[in-house]
Amino acid sequence: METIVKSDRSLFIVEDDATFARTLKRSFEKRDYNVVVCHDREALLAALETAVPAYAVVDLKLGAGSGLECVKLLGARNPSTRIVVLTGFASIATAVEAIKLGACHYLAKPANTDDIEAAFGRDEGDVSVPLTSRPTSIKNLEWERIHETLVETGFNISETARRLGLHRRTLARKLEKRVVQ
Repeated sequence: METIVKSDRSLFIVEDDATFARTLKRSFEKRDYNVVVCHDREALLAALETAVPAYAVVDLKLGAGSGLECVKLLGARNPSTRIVVLTGFASIATAVEAIKLGACHYLAKPANTDDIEAAFGRDEGDVSVPLTSRPTSIKNLEWERIHETLVETGFNISETARRLGLHRRTLARKLEKRVVQ
């Protein structure tokens, strides 16, 4: 087994969208990061055999899997890795779980390199974030419940559908759609 290497500017990008991953990689390399792209959990495990990143960007939804598993792996390997979770499927339940598992920040897509790099540097919450008086929509409440149940079931689609009283295909269709804020 090779020696584990840690670099101040090492960055793992765990993203299943090859185009987005390539764009992020180029952008971070222009900022002098040493970037490794992993498209799934297995690729991340292989990369962790030879390197421990200082930073990581993890997509929440990786094909049929969950990026939360990758957050857990990265955090277990090195608790000081600054992990930012990116998602087009933002929910309170997954945000809370990501932070509990070791992420330092959780960003909804679209997010750019500036947003991600700023998130790496944030150690504290922002008390000046405005509170909204707008009530949550029915769609967002439904989305929150779906994600809460997904987390409870370890992202098991069949069990989640059963608990929600939905047909598995109906739940799969809902998960394919993006949340409209």
